[in-house]
Amino acid sequence: MKAAISIDDARKNDDGVSSPEWLDELQTLTSSSRATDDFEQRLEHSRDRLPFGRFRHRSKQLTVGLPSAVVEPADIEEVTRVVKFANDHKLPIIPYGCGSGVLGGTVSLNDEIIVGLGRMDRLIEIDEINCVAHVEAGMNGGAFEAALIERGYTCGHYPQSLNMSTVGGWAACRGSGQSSSRYGNIENMIVGMKVVLPDGELLVVRHVPRRSVGPSLIEMFIGSEGTLGMIVELTLRIWRLPACEISHVVVFPSLQHGLDALRDVMQAEIRPAIVRLYDEAESLRWSNGKLAVETHPILCTLAFSGLQAVAEAEASAALGICEDQGALLVDDAPFRTWKKIRFESYSDEYVNSGGFYDTIEVAAPWSVLPGMYADIRATVIERYPAVQINAHWSHVYSDGACMYMTVKFPAMPDDDAFPIHADIWEIVTSMCLDMGGTTSHHHGIGYFRNKWFVEELNAGHGVISKLKETLDPHLILNPGKLGMRQGINP
Repeated sequence: MKAAISIDDARKNDDGVSSPEWLDELQTLTSSSRATDDFEQRLEHSRDRLPFGRFRHRSKQLTVGLPSAVVEPADIEEVTRVVKFANDHKLPIIPYGCGSGVLGGTVSLNDEIIVGLGRMDRLIEIDEINCVAHVEAGMNGGAFEAALIERGYTCGHYPQSLNMSTVGGWAACRGSGQSSSRYGNIENMIVGMKVVLPDGELLVVRHVPRRSVGPSLIEMFIGSEGTLGMIVELTLRIWRLPACEISHVVVFPSLQHGLDALRDVMQAEIRPAIVRLYDEAESLRWSNGKLAVETHPILCTLAFSGLQAVAEAEASAALGICEDQGALLVDDAPFRTWKKIRFESYSDEYVNSGGFYDTIEVAAPWSVLPGMYADIRATVIERYPAVQINAHWSHVYSDGACMYMTVKFPAMPDDDAFPIHADIWEIVTSMCLDMGGTTSHHHGIGYFRNKWFVEELNAGHGVISKLKETLDPHLILNPGKLGMRQGINP
């Protein structure tokens, strides 16, 4: 962990410092000279929603450092010019959407230039015959979905960050949405892509329903977090708006009963649009304390959508499976409450009041999940009794699920809190790896997960590193992320 740099000191040190000698040339590459080294612009782009960075910002400190400049190209041609310029001058650059990532994927580590893609925000075309949409990478997710709804479609990708993220960011971080059990994850939706490579060349992977022409180029860039190329345009499958939605809330006698029910639902080839199973503490919160905790302390929300006959059949079959696991049907008020606030950040109020709040999402096979949850939670609470650590399961598959853990502890000095925060990450992530899980389901890696990313991939990380060094020999694209080494900024 780097020593903290005060924002006030950084501002003072910046005062009177001359602009980089290359800035004038960079400004000529974009319309309206959209390149600047203004301190406030650089400060605004120096962090994302990484909780550690938010804690430091609350204490008027930088997450790590400041970018050297911010440039905002208006189209693909301008992006190619900017990337080629950076490569020729060996200047590191970071693609930037809305800054909604929570692992430091856009944080400046070594005076990088931020390449903001927010001006590239067009829905280019809705192809109704093939049911796909062509969209620029900088388009806001909420705006994208709203434009589709207006035409009678949905993208089916609903991350909690929908309204503060970009479509390109979904791809770059290999995201997942709240309806993944029905529509799939982002890698199941993307069928075409345009990427600016580190030398400024444009790679075009055109839309086809499937291809068998060697390894998937699209897959190479999904989840690459801007380290291998800059995603500038995407083609995604879209879906007609469902004719109906049926929601139910059930309660289970135990967490094991709930997990077993969800496994049986998915292995029965049922596709719920929403699945959210909560542990005891979160069940109590979402039910407003209205649970029979002695007999049925575990709450689960389910929703089914599509053609009415299909949705009704899936709902009926899923409820039957839940009843076999001892579930009782209750009022669906918790689902309706959740749906109203599904795209809001739950952490802001707690963090703004001085507390420490973070989320760690891992995934594992069904056979591992119950023991993983119990062991991780017991270890954290034994070591730190003041910490609240709870979980829900909201991305489910036939062979396992994502376990989304929430960690909260009260206000205290940063010098006391940061070691606790770091140790909790170590406990959760190391135990997950030891028990056969993956350290990230949909938040990605950024720089905060570098250590465990390298450990999880073992020899695979060497493969990715060699690919990076072949495509990007000067290491200009988002250096230091995904466990990649950083180049030297001359």
